[in-house]
Amino acid sequence: MRGNHYETFLFFIVFVFLSVKMVIAQNTTIPVPVNVGVILDLDVEVDKVGLSCINMSLTDFYASHGDQYKTRLVLNTRNSKQDVIGAAAAGLDLIKNVEVKAILGPPTSMQADFVIDMGERAQVPIVSFSASSPSLNSLRSSYFFRATQNDETQAKAISAIVKAFGWREAILVYIDNQYGVGIIPYLTDALQAANARVPYRSAISPAATNDEIDEELYKLMTMQTRVFIVHMTPTFGSHFFTRIDKIGMMSPGYIWIMTDGLTDFLNSMNSSIVDSMQGVLGVKPYVPRTEELVNFQDRFKKKFIQDNPDIVDADLNVYGLWAYDAIKALAMAVEKVGTTNLSFQKPNVSKNSTDLENLGVSPVGSSLLQVLSNTSFKGLSGDFRFINGQLQPSPYQIINVNGHGTRGIGYWTAESGLVRNLNSIINITSTYSASNSSLAPIIWPGEAPSAPKGWEIPTQGKRLRIGVPDKSGFTEFVMVTKDPTINSFNVEGYSIDVFEAVVKLLSYALPFDYHPFELSNGTSAGTYNDLVYQVFLGNYDAVVGDTTIRLNRSNYVDFTLPYTESGVSMVVPVKDNKNKKAWVFLKPLTWDLWVTSFCFFIFIGFVVWVLEHRINEDFRGPPQFQAGTSFWFSFSTMVFAHKERLVSNLSRFVIVIWCFVVLILTQSYTASLTSLLTVQQLQPTITEVEELIRTGAYVGYQEGSFTSGLLVRLGFDESKLVVYNSLEEWDALFTKGSRNGGIAAAFDEVPYIKLFLAKYCSKYTTVEPTFKTDGFGFVFPRGSPLVGDVSRAILGVKEGETMKKIEDKWFGREASCPDPSTSLSSNSLGIESFLGLFLIAGAASVLALVIFLAMFLYEQWDVIVPPDSRSIKERVVQLSRNFYDRDLTSHTMRREINGQIPFDEPVVSEPSPSAYSVRMEFPGEQAGVSSEYGDQTPNDPQRPQGTTSDIELAIQNEE
Repeated sequence: MRGNHYETFLFFIVFVFLSVKMVIAQNTTIPVPVNVGVILDLDVEVDKVGLSCINMSLTDFYASHGDQYKTRLVLNTRNSKQDVIGAAAAGLDLIKNVEVKAILGPPTSMQADFVIDMGERAQVPIVSFSASSPSLNSLRSSYFFRATQNDETQAKAISAIVKAFGWREAILVYIDNQYGVGIIPYLTDALQAANARVPYRSAISPAATNDEIDEELYKLMTMQTRVFIVHMTPTFGSHFFTRIDKIGMMSPGYIWIMTDGLTDFLNSMNSSIVDSMQGVLGVKPYVPRTEELVNFQDRFKKKFIQDNPDIVDADLNVYGLWAYDAIKALAMAVEKVGTTNLSFQKPNVSKNSTDLENLGVSPVGSSLLQVLSNTSFKGLSGDFRFINGQLQPSPYQIINVNGHGTRGIGYWTAESGLVRNLNSIINITSTYSASNSSLAPIIWPGEAPSAPKGWEIPTQGKRLRIGVPDKSGFTEFVMVTKDPTINSFNVEGYSIDVFEAVVKLLSYALPFDYHPFELSNGTSAGTYNDLVYQVFLGNYDAVVGDTTIRLNRSNYVDFTLPYTESGVSMVVPVKDNKNKKAWVFLKPLTWDLWVTSFCFFIFIGFVVWVLEHRINEDFRGPPQFQAGTSFWFSFSTMVFAHKERLVSNLSRFVIVIWCFVVLILTQSYTASLTSLLTVQQLQPTITEVEELIRTGAYVGYQEGSFTSGLLVRLGFDESKLVVYNSLEEWDALFTKGSRNGGIAAAFDEVPYIKLFLAKYCSKYTTVEPTFKTDGFGFVFPRGSPLVGDVSRAILGVKEGETMKKIEDKWFGREASCPDPSTSLSSNSLGIESFLGLFLIAGAASVLALVIFLAMFLYEQWDVIVPPDSRSIKERVVQLSRNFYDRDLTSHTMRREINGQIPFDEPVVSEPSPSAYSVRMEFPGEQAGVSSEYGDQTPNDPQRPQGTTSDIELAIQNEE
């Protein structure tokens, strides 16, 4: 019985176990495996780190989402063995045989190039977390996702540093393989956008020995540029910097900037290597330090060392973080796409087709493409999101190697430029910063106290070879004196003195040697164009002399700012015109000014008569006498000889202003006439270029000068052009004249003309026109950093006393010589020069007339509005008669009547002019009082004639 019970109990236990298992199986969904390919260089430590991060990412992801997700990514890892063909073969195998739905990798841009094309054909997304070359964008594949920062972005960050410190040149130093070459075009473009050029590219072979590296570094030492941008792999780059430090290129004055290919791995480098990189700058993508990242770093080290016992230590890098986030994004996307129809669609091809033609097409590729494009989350590397297949740009951190590690000195973002910290750019409206003040203090190589200027004259290299023209004429500018006995020469002249004064103002030493541009026999080796071209060819480092800045020359070289005046003028002989024209005195003023002045004299005379004739006996008398006096008075103001007294304040006001106008007018006339007579003594023989061309006159130009081409363009016949080579030959050609084998005019640049006129100022002069040129400048190779410094020093020399002393030394001019920079001019003065004065005088006169008229009409109001009913004609006649007659109420007129009348005697009120009129006789004449009723009082012989008593008696009788 016990045996049966035991068997029954055992059966019951088994039944319960199977029932529970069946229930669990019914309520649990088994995740669907989804094949995903991984192509890495498993022989490289960096990719080993990436693979560990990928595995840890999937473990962490499914540990937190395992119960919810119906899919599981199955990694199919392939080793590309650091070979493009190996990567291509791995990709072909994964797509054709494994039918992976996506591929993570390959690690390098050159490996990814071919794999991306296969992914495009099979509609399999290719997600690379380390292929950073911008050239992959040219493939325009919608199935390529770059889960790393584009190298074009870091090129802009580096160029921002170069621009912030004002460095004008930078040398690119890179490893000569696909990794190194890929970024160079974009880095060059970014530097050019920052106004910095790349004078040299140093490509170093990955297999270069120490001697080969040292040879290239010594070559870099002989160059002027001191800014070097290094783009290398961590292994080769660390060795390269040890060689740099060993030969002494980590001394003050050098600037080294690393790309993120080196900067990201500084923490994993040996301390001795870091010591050799003191003062180096670097850029790397910024990764915010979060608590999740710190925890992952601790777990990573344990896991990585456990999986790779042959590696003692390894540091997590940003590529590992991008790999962690990339596989997470892929797992999220696969889950959203689902597991429906995962089998590839096979193409219909013949049996002899190639493997590429046999590639199937993923049925979920297009869906996976859309989901990946919209996937975003907060990852270990920061915000993870694809924009047009590219990882969302992140800020770049700028570091400075200092001590046993690095320290951050700032950041760069595409929106705000250089900033000290990222908290300052929360406000997106902030402006773009390109100033080095936005960075923290930097420790430069050799612990230099300030930022290097970016270039130096190498002490180990050759001194500057400066070419100078060797010519026999116009030696005041450049003169080469040779001593054949000791085989030496001396260079001096105006241009030489200016250049040496400029060099003294530079903040650094500039060693140089002069080299005459001559043949072995001692003669000139060519024209100025030939000399300038030698700089382009590299035979000279600069040219110093009387070299004109020209457009055709600037296509090959760079010029400094001009240190002389600019322009080409025409020089002609002068003639002494001793026979003055009879009417030359009329030339100082134009006809309209003459007529206007005459009219104003007449007008002012009329105004004074109106204001004075009723109250001033000086302006009384017969009409012709009054007119003559008024106009005499007006014209006499021209020489301030007027003797007539003025008693009206209004007329005094007018004359004060008019005298000021007359003073300005006469003084201007005197100055203009003096200038006109002086200029006429030295008149140019020719004043127009067209006259020379029309008459077929011979004209001269300096040998080797560009002015010959200018004359031909102006229309001169080449057969009419005569060459001169010295001041004396120039003067001799003028003396002969155009008809006797000489010249009638000469065209030359202003500096040469100043020199010529300083010696022959009494015989020649310049006339218009002046053709624009840019003057003399110093010549340097294209892009030379010396151009800016020398140009600024030229301004310093020109603004001080040094330039005047140099000019006086070589172009000393007699005090009697006129300035040749001013052309002859004898323009007459026009009315526009005095329009303001005439307007003021006219306005003052009109104002005085208006005031006088108002006062007169007020006094004559009884005549204008009489109590009787006289006609308008009678009133106008009476008003005109009163205006012409004396104003007896004026104190000046009362004093004139009789000297017996005291000045302070009360004024007798004048009765209405309508009632009577008064006529007075001066002493010696018969006086009386009359009215419209006739004589009321006969002449009394007992009383003085014309006295005040007669006036009073007449008034009383009238009353």
